[in-house]
Amino acid sequence: MAITYEWNIPAMKAHIQAEGEDNVIYSVYYSYTGSEESGGITYSDTLSGAENFEYIAGTPFIPYEDTEVFEAIVIGWLKGSLDVPAMQASIAANIQSQITPVNEDLYFTWQNPTPPSAE
Repeated sequence: MAITYEWNIPAMKAHIQAEGEDNVIYSVYYSYTGSEESGGITYSDTLSGAENFEYIAGTPFIPYEDTEVFEAIVIGWLKGSLDVPAMQASIAANIQSQITPVNEDLYFTWQNPTPPSAE
């Protein structure tokens, strides 16, 4: 099955007023999650960060709206400024390592180890 990707924007920072415009967004906090189902189990990985933007007077301005349409516009900004293919490659590699691990934890049984909990 293919990996599905989803953006989440938990917060944005904005100047109350800048360059003659109101609510000028200058920082977008995001998470980008990929998930894939394999063998009845859903595996996922998330990359999070913040991306800064600068509004320059005279360039087209899109006013903030608390709508899904505006969210799609902000996601477009992120796609235009981040290396999304590299992000997807990183997420895909991490998911693949969850599906097909290449490392394992080993213990000396006489030391009564407490194995790490499954995540």
